[in-house]
Amino acid sequence: MPSTAMPRRPQLLLGLIGAGIQLSRTPAMHEAEGAAQGLNTLYRLIDLNELRLGPDALPDLLLAAERMGFAGLNITYPCKQAVIPHLHELSEAARALGAVNTVVLRDGRRIGHNTDAPGFAEGFRRQLPDVLLGRAVQMGAGGAGSAVAHAALEMGVQQLAVFDPDAGRAAGLAAALCGHFGAGRAVAGGDLAAAMAAADGVINATPLGTAQHPGMAVPAALLRPSLWVAEIVYFPLETELLRTARALGCRTAHGGGMAVFQAVEAFRHFTGLAPDAARMTDTFLSFDR
Repeated sequence: MPSTAMPRRPQLLLGLIGAGIQLSRTPAMHEAEGAAQGLNTLYRLIDLNELRLGPDALPDLLLAAERMGFAGLNITYPCKQAVIPHLHELSEAARALGAVNTVVLRDGRRIGHNTDAPGFAEGFRRQLPDVLLGRAVQMGAGGAGSAVAHAALEMGVQQLAVFDPDAGRAAGLAAALCGHFGAGRAVAGGDLAAAMAAADGVINATPLGTAQHPGMAVPAALLRPSLWVAEIVYFPLETELLRTARALGCRTAHGGGMAVFQAVEAFRHFTGLAPDAARMTDTFLSFDR
């Protein structure tokens, strides 16, 4: 008798390594896009908080992923910089940014990419077209902060003041940005009130605003209606910072744009296929319907 079994679809196993990631929408975006492209896709969360592990567990987690046949991993807070020593190769963007959010596992090699910068830029352009880009304040100089800062300067911000609880990290990022974009394009922030008073906009590139880290990176008293305010946090999609800024009359950009478009580029790296950005956006937004 001829077989009536359905042909098996190619398998695609992906994952996300990070802390406090249970609300991530990335798995749904990749699984839905994979299915639409004919791939049997499974995306697993590797939550350091749930496993009671820290970034020092990365060597074991990467090895386990390779042995279990993962095609790739997304990397998020607090591992975007810590993962680099454990990779065999970095893309030009990942090397320039000093941070990785996408690792392709192929032929025994771990190849690090960074899709955060183009992801942030595309989300920003779609939500905040034609805003003034003279001066901006950025809160956060970590792995995501490095990518967002590069994107901001590439988009045309003339001077970026970088603030971080670790002053040395802020100074290091500002120096790296000046080395890449030219002297004076970035400065390590000192007086936040003065920097905000001179700024056209502010970017939150910290985890503040998430369920795990509630609060605002910028005091409400420093906001004013003429500022634009951009987030990288997307769960919740409307953070306390965005809600407060919008109530004052500020133009705002939520972190969903970066979340979608970094995933679009990551899917391309993982599969070699052309992703459908509109379809992935629709999956992302389905959580809010």
